[in-house]
Amino acid sequence: MKLTNVTLHRYDMDLVSPFKTHLGKVSKREGILVEVKVNQGISGWGEGVAFSTPFYTGETVQSSWDILTQQFLPFLREQSIEHPQDVARLLSGFQGNQMAKAAIETAVWDVYAKIMQKPLFDLIGGHKEKVEVGVVLGLQDDLQALLPQYKEAGYRRFKLKVEKGKERERLEVARTIVPPHLLMFDGNGAYNKDDFDHLKSLDDLGLMMMEQPFQAGDFYLHQQLQKQMKTPICLDESITSYHDAYQAIQLESCTVMNIKIGRVGGLTEAINIHNLCAEHNIPVWCGGMLETGISRAHNIALASLPNFTIPGDISASKRYWEKDVIIPEVELENGYVVLPREDGIGYHVDLDYISEITKDLFVIDL
Repeated sequence: MKLTNVTLHRYDMDLVSPFKTHLGKVSKREGILVEVKVNQGISGWGEGVAFSTPFYTGETVQSSWDILTQQFLPFLREQSIEHPQDVARLLSGFQGNQMAKAAIETAVWDVYAKIMQKPLFDLIGGHKEKVEVGVVLGLQDDLQALLPQYKEAGYRRFKLKVEKGKERERLEVARTIVPPHLLMFDGNGAYNKDDFDHLKSLDDLGLMMMEQPFQAGDFYLHQQLQKQMKTPICLDESITSYHDAYQAIQLESCTVMNIKIGRVGGLTEAINIHNLCAEHNIPVWCGGMLETGISRAHNIALASLPNFTIPGDISASKRYWEKDVIIPEVELENGYVVLPREDGIGYHVDLDYISEITKDLFVIDL
């Protein structure tokens, strides 16, 4: 496999409605779409899912753009790449910048699957015909209006963004509409050791899980809280690598793990973390990043692996976009997304629409 060139498309897309957490509000999604071409004339696509500001991780769209154009792509130009895992291995010598790494690595996975004439999910060992999906509701969302709609659409897990100190009120409203065992809330690292008693007081709600209450990397506090609660603790921002996942498991800091391809540096690392969790009976689910259908397609493939037993943040395209960048768009069938059978990510990329939303372009020959 000879990579011939890479094109970066820096895009802007308006969300159907603003998405709000305690960290801020996102109305317009900026990101990077990566197109990789090989000498067979085939293209593969990936996506950089960092946000415009560093509220989720230290990466931003601008930092990903800079590291890709100035470091990663010039470096890869001098390397031999026969398999997508080579990209992960070669870029592992660079510290951090996981979302930039994932952007290029996922594009190579897509093109490699097309060369092998296999659907991506089949190539990585997925065996499901369809995957269960969940939905995320931001602080701006009217639960009484939207939850019945999402329940009717068949979503199988409901994640709420909450305000610290007002969680019970919001969760109690949700519990009147959906069963508590399908309900969870995302702490987004907003809590500290002084909040232990408050978090423990929510144990009686019988939630599916509580996601990342403490800051990223704080395995100790999560461990101590999990020891004192029946509600499963799920780690998100804390898991940026296989080693993080290994530490969390060894320290018993969680009983559930959220895997995001962008957050862990690519599909290769995501698969390795999935396998590690399976070995230790830690169920996993696939997280989302308000991404386009390109990244969503990679998430669907990942979620086809056997230990993804909890519905992921995959959602239908129309949940976030008036128009997505893939054809057909991601759609739900009674709470499931059917795995596409075409080679690679299984969706066609709408080049005309990508050209329309692209505000900056970078091309490099390899």
